[in-house]
Amino acid sequence: MGLTIAVDGPAASGKGTISRAIAARFGLAHLDTGLLYRAVGRRMLDGEEPLVAARALRAEDLDAEDLRGPDVAEAASKVAALGEVRAALVDFQRAFAARAGGAVLDGRDIGTVICPDAPVKLFVTASAEVRAERRHKELLARGHDTRLEEVLADIRARDTRDAGRADAPMRAAEDAVLIDTSGMGIDEAVARAIAEVEARRPEPDDA
Repeated sequence: MGLTIAVDGPAASGKGTISRAIAARFGLAHLDTGLLYRAVGRRMLDGEEPLVAARALRAEDLDAEDLRGPDVAEAASKVAALGEVRAALVDFQRAFAARAGGAVLDGRDIGTVICPDAPVKLFVTASAEVRAERRHKELLARGHDTRLEEVLADIRARDTRDAGRADAPMRAAEDAVLIDTSGMGIDEAVARAIAEVEARRPEPDDA
């Protein structure tokens, strides 16, 4: 059985960057589960019912070029609050996590719902202000004309929605390691995460 690593946290906390780095370091497959909800949100914006979109989701839908825009992010947060949509995507995520070679999954309920038995769980966070600054720079670099105040308001709204939903709310698993990246650069945050994985991953004979 391969090593499964669960990485959770709010938007723009750095969990995606950290997860990709961990996957590369340990030779594991990586799944940004947020892309599942973004893909469903994209199809919803195109007029499809969210549950129908979730049930029909294909791996190639995750490669669409427009999944990182703010309108899709907003739609993704809304469809993620729908219990039937989340249920439809559970099997996809668990099958990915169970692959023999091991996997890193990042999202908001990986350590609590999708992979509660994962031997390594991280919860990556940062202040809303720091996350808004990061997302604002990212959006500007992609050509989106937006104001920092708008991005901060959106970040806070998404946090409230993700943490307050009735089904699979965003929260740290009891045995997750908390990593606050507010005052960290990328290299420092990645190094800290890798060190935590090294300290907690099972020995090969026990995996």
